Amino acid sequence: MINILTILSRLQAFAVITAVYIVCHGLTAWVVTPVQKLFFPELTVFASLVYLPHGVRVLSVWLFGWKAVPPLAVGAFLSELMFTEAGIRQLMQPVLLESIAVGALSALAAFGLFQLLGRPLFAGQARRMAWKWLLGAGALASVINSIGQSVVFSGLIFPGDQLPVMAIYAAGDLIGLTVCMFALMLIFRWLRLAGQSRQPQK
Repeated sequence: MINILTILSRLQAFAVITAVYIVCHGLTAWVVTPVQKLFFPELTVFASLVYLPHGVRVLSVWLFGWKAVPPLAVGAFLSELMFTEAGIRQLMQPVLLESIAVGALSALAAFGLFQLLGRPLFAGQARRMAWKWLLGAGALASVINSIGQSVVFSGLIFPGDQLPVMAIYAAGDLIGLTVCMFALMLIFRWLRLAGQSRQPQK
């Protein structure tokens, strides 16, 4: 019975991470991308200035460790199928799976580096939740991701556009993480206030 409950719990976590990733990717594709295309059409194919799924990557890996990587990869793959135009997807086809792997593993690599440096940040390992350290791990993950994606897409990006694409990847990941963390803090605050209001008055 315990094994069945454990499997159900893991499947539920898998489904939630995948679904939240897809929703955040959809918001990025439908809201951020059209605006960004007006100003940076050549760079928008490869990177977004506000990439909300990076926040999902960081928070999922913080909560679940390496177990978050498979649902993140599935979410990224499904998001590409659902939201990327066929022409752009065909352009990226040769390296699309490599790009998805880099994105899914970037946060895990960042948390692993912090752990090697004696600063474990995974949920339950740290003495208390520190938003600034979580943001630091997200920033490192965005750097790892931007470098990795630039290497993956090096054959498709014009040499003069490589640095701007790296900068947009790094900035977009960090802004996306900041937005997600801000939303999470607001949710925690609302839950705390809702809990306090339900307590019986003495």
